[in-house]
Parts: sequence; structure tokens; C-alpha cells
Amino acid sequence: MKFEEYLKLAEKFNPQNVIDNIAHLGRFHRIQGSKELAEAANFVFQTMRDMGIDTHFFVEYYDGESVAGNMNIPIAWEVEYGKVETEKRIITTEETKLVVMTHSPPGRARGEVIPIKSEEDWEKVKGKIVLVRENWRENYRRACKKGAKGYIAYRKGLKNAVPYIGLFLTRKDLEWAKIPAVAISESLAMELIRKTENGEKFSVRLEVKSKIKEKEILPIIYATIGKPPYILFSAHICHPRPGANDNASGSAMLIELARVLRDLHNENFRFGFAFLWVPEHIGTSVFIEKHAILDNYYGVINLDMVAGNKILFIRTPLSRFSLLSPVLELFLKLKNSETQDFAMDIPRLPLSATPYSVGSDHDIFNFFGVPAVMMITWPYPYYHSSEDSVDKLNKESIEIIGKAVLASSLFLSQKELKKFARASQLTYLGELSMKREVKVAEILVDAGLKRDGKFLGIEIGKEGKKNGWLRWTRKGMLTPEIIKEEKNRAKLQEIYRNRRNISLIHELIMLGEQLDESSAWQALWEEYGEYDMRKIRDALKILEKERVIEFT
Repeated sequence: MKFEEYLKLAEKFNPQNVIDNIAHLGRFHRIQGSKELAEAANFVFQTMRDMGIDTHFFVEYYDGESVAGNMNIPIAWEVEYGKVETEKRIITTEETKLVVMTHSPPGRARGEVIPIKSEEDWEKVKGKIVLVRENWRENYRRACKKGAKGYIAYRKGLKNAVPYIGLFLTRKDLEWAKIPAVAISESLAMELIRKTENGEKFSVRLEVKSKIKEKEILPIIYATIGKPPYILFSAHICHPRPGANDNASGSAMLIELARVLRDLHNENFRFGFAFLWVPEHIGTSVFIEKHAILDNYYGVINLDMVAGNKILFIRTPLSRFSLLSPVLELFLKLKNSETQDFAMDIPRLPLSATPYSVGSDHDIFNFFGVPAVMMITWPYPYYHSSEDSVDKLNKESIEIIGKAVLASSLFLSQKELKKFARASQLTYLGELSMKREVKVAEILVDAGLKRDGKFLGIEIGKEGKKNGWLRWTRKGMLTPEIIKEEKNRAKLQEIYRNRRNISLIHELIMLGEQLDESSAWQALWEEYGEYDMRKIRDALKILEKERVIEFT
């Protein structure tokens, strides 16, 4: 079949079904550690079962003590009521539950507001209420230790929306986490800051009623069509109400993809299809550690926020090169074209493709050797805010992404791909060589194609010699929270302020598992261009000291 015929088959995908399920999922306040997250997962489970698809509900638990993929599993927690009261305004959880920061301890506070604008301001916070705009978790800890009564956070750029901010506390954190934490809009925060700049002293009242429980269900929904090997589709089902784009949209799209693939799949397909709904990062880590058979997966397509106005495609890392990337990129471009003709390409929506970057569940699969890509609509102005509602969604992006993903999956499952593989190899290496001299990338692309060939039934690529410079002994997200020594934790936080460094560090470690030291650094440069080697080296030293990696 030609490309257009796969797109024609993909017309069975119905964007309105996705919108309807987004609206239903958006009724749940799907906070990690809450009962409504489990309820939302149960809706997905029952929907899939009703469609006759083999579906499992794996029950794990939020307990505030366990660890998965280097991440602490937070406490089980429910918000019951919250309030921020100023002289002129009262905001409560009746307006939006995001007023209460996720996992905030219960409590009340009344006092003078101290906006944090410099280091010196921290010396004034004892007995006061702190107002901050960034580094929310680390600043919350600092406010508690400095003796503040309460904690208010906001996010720059949101104007009148209330941000979603999570503390993700553990039981050990509850030894120091004692004060109520709330979130307000940027416009209200600016009003309070102006008052302090004019020399006014004023009080605000905070109230948080929350419940910290022994445990709550950490839900993992897993469904399959056909037999392994699988193309796996993943989406994180967590995030607050309404959380329409982030990420009811990806979760709802999985349901619709499953509906269509149930009807199209037959025994002639080289792949079956698997579907995974999880709490972000943590759920995927638990799934891989306890339930997954990684050899069963050809690759992963992660759907995160698929209903905005600008489409961004995140490729597999160079260390995990796979045809999954060029196939998806091709069908995205075809579906996004008004004419579906590259000679007269008129894009429907802004569309771009970028090298691998961290940020969602595709990360964890890549870390464990399964090539994974991500679809996301980014930037998104209502991201992590009270205004991420159904009325803001773009039905056209749901159609473009959904049909492109569906067509790509059919193409990979049915088409003989040897010629396409060779063309993709030349195209990708040619793209890199236009920017930088390529010395190592070809070896990695060959190794990726060799793996692809085993799944696709073609002879392509070349097995690379494993000559790893390091071992990743504790695979998972490399967050500052895993660093025990406070000085090193602060140093890693500083390195991470440039978010690009986060992706560079994770990818360098994946490269370092396969290549000698010189080649790994070279490959990183070939993939991303210039970077600050000194800072990346500093991060590796910290991770080595923490025994997350070992140098061979």
C-alpha cells in the first residue's frame, strides 16, 4: 500500500470520541495519591473492557515510602478545602482545587506577606507568610526551616489562572513539612507584591484542610490487542481537574486508538498493540520494574498533551535510534498538510521535530533500552493551570496526531520497510551532517537499525560493539532529590536550571553505556551541538558519588 492508503485507513479515527472522553476524565481531580486518580483509571478500565479488549488493572500503592525509578512515591493525600483570603478577595477550592498545592499538610495561617526577591528576604520570613514564584518544592522546604507560618506560590505568565504546583511529599518529608501551602494567580501575586513595594504591611489568611492517608491505589491500566511483539502506546492519566490537554487528551486518545486497532488488527500484522495508562513517570517506573516484559516491545509512542495549537514531535535519542521516529515524522507531515503533497505543502498547524528531550513517560522506556518517542502540543499557554479546560482544546490537532499515529502503526505493522529504512538512515545522517561533522552517529544508527530489523524481519544495519565507558546502576529519573548530600544536591539543581542540561545528562549516560568516553562525548555533540562539558562532567561526578552510575 502507498502512504495515502494508510492515511485512508486512519480515517476510522474519530476526534469527537476523544473530546467526549476528555470531558469525562476532566471531571476527576487526578492528583497523584488521590482516590479520584484511581476512579479515573477505573473509568478507562471499564471502557476498554466494554470494548472487548483484554485489559488489566494492576494495583500498586502510594505509601510515601516506596521508591520507583529513583523517584520517591509520594504520600496518599486528599484535598478537602482550601482558602486564600486577602483584604479584597477570597479564593477557595470551590473556584478551583488548585488553590491548595498538591500534598500540602493541613493548617491555618494569618500573617504578613514577605515576597522573596533576594537572598536577604529569607532572613525576614520567621512568623510570616512567604510568597515565591519559582523552585517551589525547594523553597517550601526552606520556608518551613526558616520558621514561616504559611507558603504562597504563583507562576509567571499565567495572569489570572491558578497554577498546578505539587510538593510530592514523602512520609519522611512530613517531619519538616508543617505549614499550609497554597497557590494563587500571577495577577493576585503582583497585587500583593506592589503593596509591599509601596511600604504597606498587610495580612492574608490561609486555610488548608487536607487528609494524609496510610495508602491509596497507584493505578496502572494495561491492555493488549494481538500478540507480542507490540507497539506500545502510553499516556499519563494523572493531573488535576480539569487537566483537559494535560493529560486527559493523551489518555482519551489511547482509548480511541484501541477502538480502531481492535477492528483493523488481524493475524497478518507483524505487531500487536499494547496500551498503558499510568501516573506520570512514577507509574511507568513501577510498570517496568514489576509488570513489563521489555523484550516484547518494538517501541513506544507516548501521547502527552495532544490537543493544543502547536505540534511538537520528540524523536528517539540517538542512543536508541529507531525507524519509529522517521515513520511518525513522515505521517505527521502528510496528515498536517492541506494537500498531503510535499511539493505543495501547506501546513494546517505549526509542526516541528526536535532531538530527544526529557519530560514524560517516554524517558523511562528509553532508559531501559526500548526506543520511545513523544507527541505533545507545545508550548501550551494553559499548561498546569486552572484554565486547562475542554473549551481551550484544538480538535484539529487531535485529528492530525491521532490519524498520523494510527497510520504509522499500520505502516510499521504491514509494510516491507527495507528501502524505507535505508532512505531514513541517509536522511537522518544527512540532516546531522549539515550542522556538524558526523563521526559516531552512523555507528549508533546502524545499531538501531539492526535492532529494528529483528522486529521488522529485514536485514538492515550493523551490530555495534559494546564498549561502554560507564554503567547505569540505578536506572530512572536523575532528579536532585536522589542526592543525599545537601551541597551536591544544590549543585545539581543549579546545573538543572538550564533544562537542556537535563536531557544532555540522561542521553550522555545512555550513550556511555554503549561507547567509549571520547565517542560518547562526540556523539552527544553530533546530536545536540555545543554544550557546557564542565557542567555535565560535574553532574556525572555527583551521580557517581551517589552510586547511580559507575565508570568502567
